[in-house]
Amino acid sequence: MTPIRTTRNDQWSEPVATSTFVYVTYIRTTPETLWSALTDAELIKQYWFGVRCESQWTAGASWKLLYPDGRTTDTGEIIEAEPPRRLLIRWRHQDKPELKAEGESRCTMQLSSSGPAVKLSITHSIERDPSKFIAAVSNAWPMVISNLKSLLETGSIVLQTPYPIESAHAEQE
Repeated sequence: MTPIRTTRNDQWSEPVATSTFVYVTYIRTTPETLWSALTDAELIKQYWFGVRCESQWTAGASWKLLYPDGRTTDTGEIIEAEPPRRLLIRWRHQDKPELKAEGESRCTMQLSSSGPAVKLSITHSIERDPSKFIAAVSNAWPMVISNLKSLLETGSIVLQTPYPIESAHAEQE
């Protein structure tokens, strides 16, 4: 690998291995409505299988996801919040030890108008390759966002059963 210049002490170093999941979809809605759905606790519970989210949705605010039974699944911090265009979350899994051990990830949600729809791009990355955490979110994000899209376009969710994170673990072994 070719060394790259880093900002840390102006030292030369090797690139860091990362795992990234990218999901893009188009939702027939407005950027404002989609932003609200991504940040409103009651709407999140509807499309995210009862998971509750707590945050003030401003840069520097804490961020937390809780299972329906109250256990914490993920925590983090809002790094950037530019309603209704961009949200960047520092994200760390808390429930499963093997995923928590991988450390912090970053999740970027980018919203842009595209005719009568909004393009939603989600990029979730972690500085490790391979990553069991990215394998898990690669399974979960499509189900969560399918429910979000269905809720906004039809008024109801399409998937009733919580996403099976355990299946992502089995696929990696």
